[in-house]
Amino acid sequence: MIPKPKGTYDVLPNESREWEKLEDTIRKICKLYNYKEIRTPIFESSLVFHRDQNDTSDMVTKETYDFKDRSDRGITLRPEGTAGVVRAYIENKLYVDNPVNKLFYMGPMFRYERPQKGRNRQFNQFGVEALGSDSPFIDAEVIALGASLIRALGLKDVTVKINSLGDEESRSKYKEVLVNYFSNYQDCLCEDCKNRLVKNPLRILDCKVDRDQEFFKKAPKINDYLNDLSKNRFNTVLKTLDSMNLKYVVDDNLVRGLDYYCHTVFELEVDIPEFGAQNVIGAGGRYDKLVSDLGGPETKGVGMAFGMERLLLATAFGGKKLAKEDSIHAYFIALGEKAEAMAIKIMNICRIGGLSCEMDFLNGSLKSQFKKADKNNAKFTIIFGENELETGTCNIKDNQTDEQETIELISVYNYILDKLNKASLCNGCNVKGEK
Repeated sequence: MIPKPKGTYDVLPNESREWEKLEDTIRKICKLYNYKEIRTPIFESSLVFHRDQNDTSDMVTKETYDFKDRSDRGITLRPEGTAGVVRAYIENKLYVDNPVNKLFYMGPMFRYERPQKGRNRQFNQFGVEALGSDSPFIDAEVIALGASLIRALGLKDVTVKINSLGDEESRSKYKEVLVNYFSNYQDCLCEDCKNRLVKNPLRILDCKVDRDQEFFKKAPKINDYLNDLSKNRFNTVLKTLDSMNLKYVVDDNLVRGLDYYCHTVFELEVDIPEFGAQNVIGAGGRYDKLVSDLGGPETKGVGMAFGMERLLLATAFGGKKLAKEDSIHAYFIALGEKAEAMAIKIMNICRIGGLSCEMDFLNGSLKSQFKKADKNNAKFTIIFGENELETGTCNIKDNQTDEQETIELISVYNYILDKLNKASLCNGCNVKGEK
């Protein structure tokens, strides 16, 4: 047997319904906020992700899957969704017809990192990107969308951790202060942070190794170096969150893992004891230079992403069950070859009309076929053999009420449809004649 690669997993039939319902919920929430779906390639030119030699994020420096194709072009499996969406935005000139584009995506991403529960090397991500507006209100809208999704999944106690990285002027001033401060403790820094001190000192604040050291806790805070423009902008975001009754905590050390962020950065946390300290379920921020860095026009943007595996895991621990137990409308027990041929014909009529049907293809005993009807949660069981074929009849059992009747074979579809409509057993199904 050849096993699956490390850090990947199979979504089995008994799990796929949960995925389907999660995707449906995401699409419904995005529709409420008028975000439109965009689908980009799973792999891109490496330059889409490896844009800057000063980018010190782990994702870019350690975790991407990079290779050469047969024409010796550098290709990278996408490690996140934003850069690919921005590339598509530029290449397809989406800004021409719409000055503000509100987009969402779902799909697989790839990062070579240590696999753990809810984190894999191939994982699925849902994200939104709002491109073309500098408004602080759209920052708040993106955060509200994320909170709405979490609540729609039945999760409670959503908390927003938020910070401002300020504009370019504020960050330049702050970087200089950080370099001066951490240079005094250079020997105490981990190897990654020693490198960050030269290339991108803000990323030191995101360090998981040094964060508990006393000198780290006393590092200068960016809020003390924001200019008036950045302060006013951040205050507007916070006041807007207040107006929407969204709980938030200002976290001075929050910088996020990607180097293109500015102004608003945030994380969405849920209170799930099983997650321990790893209770961040979604995150994002504003990026005002990424579009121009990728060769597009000066365009402001803000985005957010969720790991979909983390969302499913969170709902399993603290949310609502997304998918109801699978069921079918009718299970056919056909006894004999001629009866099986007739069952296939009638099932096809029912399926064309929108009824889900199944039968046994292993010539099992009558007892085993009844068990299979139960296992499939069939609403009705239709039983007939060659004797019934001669009279053109069948026995049909309503498994909700245990009532059983003898009806004409040609009437099976109309009989089931009438029963379903009367009992309202099939809410939302695409069955002809249903209200």
